[in-house]
Amino acid sequence: MKLITVPAGTRRRLGTVLAALGIAVAATVVPASSAPRSTAALDAASIDRFVRDYVEQTRLPGAVVAVTKGDRVVHTAGYGHTASGRAMTERTRLPVASLSKSMTALAVMQLVEAGKVDLDQPVHHYLPEFTLADRRSRDITVRQVLTQTSGMADSAYPDLTRAQPHTLEEAVAAMRESPLATVPGTRHRYHNPNYFVAARLVEVVSGQPFADYLSAKLFAPLRMTHTASVDSTTEMPDRARGYVRAYGTTFLRKHPRWFAAGGHGVVTTADDLSQWLIAQNNQGVSAEGRRIATARTIELTHTPPKDPKDTDYAMGWARYRHGDGTEEIQHNGQLLTHNATATLLPESRIGIAVVTNTGLIAGDDAAQISMGLVNLARGKNPEVAKPFSMTADWVLAALTLLAAGLGIRGVLRAPRWARHTARRPWWRTAMRLLPQALPILFLTQLASLLGLLMNRSGTLEQTTYAWPALVVCAAAGGLASTAVITARALALVRHRRRARHGSGGDGGGGVDEPLGTRDGHQVLRPA
Repeated sequence: MKLITVPAGTRRRLGTVLAALGIAVAATVVPASSAPRSTAALDAASIDRFVRDYVEQTRLPGAVVAVTKGDRVVHTAGYGHTASGRAMTERTRLPVASLSKSMTALAVMQLVEAGKVDLDQPVHHYLPEFTLADRRSRDITVRQVLTQTSGMADSAYPDLTRAQPHTLEEAVAAMRESPLATVPGTRHRYHNPNYFVAARLVEVVSGQPFADYLSAKLFAPLRMTHTASVDSTTEMPDRARGYVRAYGTTFLRKHPRWFAAGGHGVVTTADDLSQWLIAQNNQGVSAEGRRIATARTIELTHTPPKDPKDTDYAMGWARYRHGDGTEEIQHNGQLLTHNATATLLPESRIGIAVVTNTGLIAGDDAAQISMGLVNLARGKNPEVAKPFSMTADWVLAALTLLAAGLGIRGVLRAPRWARHTARRPWWRTAMRLLPQALPILFLTQLASLLGLLMNRSGTLEQTTYAWPALVVCAAAGGLASTAVITARALALVRHRRRARHGSGGDGGGGVDEPLGTRDGHQVLRPA
C-alpha cells in the first residue's frame, strides 16, 4: 500500500475485472462540471469557492488547506468535519503521512550542515546497528537512504505485512534478516523503512529522541506550535480514524496500528503547514526571518540525483518537469484513512498543502484538490475532478452483480453440466473446471497483484481500505466460482453414482429410458 499517490494508469490488466476497470478509470479523466469562475485569482475567496464546490460534489467529509506565496500566507482553512464530528478548521490537527519524509530529510541535512554527517558515507558508519542479510547493505550511503535508492524495497521487506515495531531502534533491528532488492544506488524504490533508518540516524547522531529533535530544530523555529512527530497511528488524533470511499459515498473506519516515526508520523495543522511551505519556498528562512537550513540545502532536497536516471525523487520531495516548461516539487502522503499533498511551484514561489480524511487509492481527494489549486495558482479556472473510484465503483458494482448472476446460473445448471461431462476422462473434466478457479485465485492474490502494480506490498485487509468496491467485486467472483465448482462436483458425483447403480436419476449415465411399448414389448430410448 503505497503512501504516495498511485497514478491511475497503474490500475489495469490482471484479468477481465481490471480490464473493465481500466475503461472506467479512463472515463474519469473528464472532470465533473462546476460553476464558472468569475476570476482565476489565487485569493481566499477563490480558494474557498473551489474547495467548497469539491466537498459538495464529492461528499468529502473533511479537508484542510494551506496556500502561501513567497514569505506570506495567502489562506489557511478547514472544511467539513473530522471523524468525531468536529468542524475542520485551520487549527485542526491531522496526520500528513508521507509529507513527514521531507521533514525527516531536512533533519538529516541539518546534521550534514553541522559537519556531523557526510551524505556519501555508508549509513553503517554512523549506525552500526543497521545491518541487513545482504552484505552489500554496508555500502548503502546516507544519500541513498534519503533518495530511496538504497536497494531496499517492499519486494524484499514488506514492512506493512509484518508485526509493527514500537520504536525506531526496533524498526531498524527488524530489518536484519532482510535481503536487498537491487544493488545500492542503481534503482529507485519507494520504501518507508528508508526513512525509519534516516530518523534513527538523527537520534543516534544528535543524541536525542527523533521527535524531540524535530520539535527543537524544525517545528519551534518555524512557529509550528501544534505539530509533533509520533511513533504510530495509535498516537495520532482520534487514533487516525477516518473514511474510505465506496460506491459514491464514504464510510467511517478505524485505522490499524502502523509504526510511523520518520516515514509518516507527523501530525500538524493547516496553519503550521503554511509555515513549512514558506520555509521551503524562501530558501530555508521562516516568515519571521529565522533560518533553519541554507539555501543550498533546500535546493538539494528538491533536486533528484543524476544517477540513477529512473527517478524524479529527491529527498522527501519529487520534482516533475512538464512539457510547457513548468515545474512542480511535490510529495503525497497516504494512510488508509487520510491522504495529503504538498506542492511547491518554483516559478511563482507558491506553496499548496491539502490534507483530507479519506484514505489512499479510492479516496485520492488531496491530490484532486491540489490539482485544482495549482490550476488556480497558474491563472486557470479550476474544475472539480472527482476521484476515479466514484465512476469505477459503479462498473465494479455491475461486475459484482454479473458475477453473482453467473454463479447462480452455474449452480442451477450443474446437473446438466454433469450429464454432458460424465463420460469424459477425469483430466478433461478437471480442465473444464480449471477456468472457474481463476476468480478464486484473483481474490486470494488481490493484495499481491495491487502490490506489483504499485511497487508496494500490503495485506487483503488493507486492500479493503484502499479500494473496498474492488474487494467486494473480487469476493463476489470468488464466492460465485466456489459455489459453481462445488455444485458441479457434487452433481457429477451424484450422476456417476446413479449410473453405477443402474438408476436413470436425472437422465444420465448411459442407462436407457423407457419410450413406450411395441407388440407387447417395452421400447427403450438410448440415454
